[in-house]
Amino acid sequence: MAKTGVYPCYENQFQVGDNKESLNNIADMENFSVAIDNEIQEWKPFDHEGWTRRLMTGKSVTITVSGKRNVGDTGNDYVAGKAFLNGTAANGVIQWTFPEGLKFIMPCVYSVTNIGAGETVNVGPLEFEAQSDGKPEIVPASVV
Repeated sequence: MAKTGVYPCYENQFQVGDNKESLNNIADMENFSVAIDNEIQEWKPFDHEGWTRRLMTGKSVTITVSGKRNVGDTGNDYVAGKAFLNGTAANGVIQWTFPEGLKFIMPCVYSVTNIGAGETVNVGPLEFEAQSDGKPEIVPASVV
């Protein structure tokens, strides 16, 4: 049976890798946010007497994740390893597993923004964005 009701954010899980077959969890991540950018075309046809019509024509998604750098964790090392790469070497896949079991599998470009910089008394951070690169795959919870 699918999960229902409210839930704590930690029940969302993220996996990273070069492809769907090589996904690993990322240790010590603390915060995430999701930005969905929508492309909407507008027009005002004569037959609608000045009223605007709209159609969603495109989307992109950016998942921003931050936490602690954990050297030796496969997922954490994978993301940190993208920090100084360019071109298709910075590409990969991120999977967002929702609490109810839905899986959002997105080809992406990894943009690592911090791999350890901070105050001397802080634990080294790992911060990155996974920016969509093409159409994601959405696997409903009932299929999982």
